[in-house]
Amino acid sequence: MLFDDYNPLEKKQLQILDPDGKVVNKDLEPKIDDETLLKMYKIMRLSRMSDEKALQYQRQGRMLTFAPAMGQEAAQVGPMAASEEKDWLVQAFRETAALLYKGVTVEQNYLYWYGNERGSRYDDGVNALPVNVPIGSQFSHAAGIAYAARYKKTGAAAVAYIGDGGTSHGEFHEGVNFAGTNDLPVVFIIQNNHYAISTPRAAQTRAATLAQKAVAYGIPGIQVDGNDPLAMYVATSEALKRARNGEGPTLIEAVTYRMGPHTTSDDPTLYREDSEVEEWAKKDPIERFNKYLANKKLWNKDKDEALTKEYKKTIKNTFKKVEASEHPTVDEVFDFTYESLTPELKRQKEERLRDIEESEAK
Repeated sequence: MLFDDYNPLEKKQLQILDPDGKVVNKDLEPKIDDETLLKMYKIMRLSRMSDEKALQYQRQGRMLTFAPAMGQEAAQVGPMAASEEKDWLVQAFRETAALLYKGVTVEQNYLYWYGNERGSRYDDGVNALPVNVPIGSQFSHAAGIAYAARYKKTGAAAVAYIGDGGTSHGEFHEGVNFAGTNDLPVVFIIQNNHYAISTPRAAQTRAATLAQKAVAYGIPGIQVDGNDPLAMYVATSEALKRARNGEGPTLIEAVTYRMGPHTTSDDPTLYREDSEVEEWAKKDPIERFNKYLANKKLWNKDKDEALTKEYKKTIKNTFKKVEASEHPTVDEVFDFTYESLTPELKRQKEERLRDIEESEAK
């Protein structure tokens, strides 16, 4: 069993690809078909390029506050590739690559950060929850989804994300504890990108690893090289296998790095050194995976240049469409948070409709 060999208390990190894209653990290298490997890489590239462009749009005043996932693509794409279409993605707010792999479009992602509520409505069959800003509450949602999946016998599991800072919030405990005591089919992934906004990981907890927090809940935990998509794939595959077998939840700590700001309202130069960023840039998950695919004769420089050209055009045209999009209706703003409107939301909606009627009457 993978989790027996990687005890989180021993600070032993699962890695299959080193920063040079070389396989360092041949026994654990997953048998992933070429089509899926290429999809993983292309989604990682699309996520990175759409994030980079979104930063530019935001700086130009054309997009609202935005949380880029640059540097964390492998921690997101690996688990999504290991999951099934019926499984649920329960995001926080920095899961661009995971969303794109799951089937959310660049347009829908941009619409959300543009301030258009239509960006929170995904296509039918895309089992992903909208952006969740209240820190930690998504773990309670994931536990609830997993409980419902087991009750309905759908065979689905939930894959939920949180940042290292989120592990200091109460709902992290509540979600993991509830899932553990009820043996729910859920995989909890901590993206340890080393900073909770400006607070470094070392100032958040005395625990040697975040994965070892699983011990207190009586569930398996594992620390993984979060910049290694194959290691993340393997760890999540094993966790999902446990979940589907009725063995309960798993906690995965993906050790990665946030290459950009926490959000576009943040200036990371105030709390971290450029030298630190440069060291982590050498471990870039996209460069690592690119070299791996090149070694397998699946990718080359010409293909990469063609993909870059294609994505630049796609992203540019997509944002033009977003800027030209109609504003959501009052119904769209209010009607899709709960199955039925709460009394307070009903009151607010009626007030807004009256304001519109009065404005139009003038």
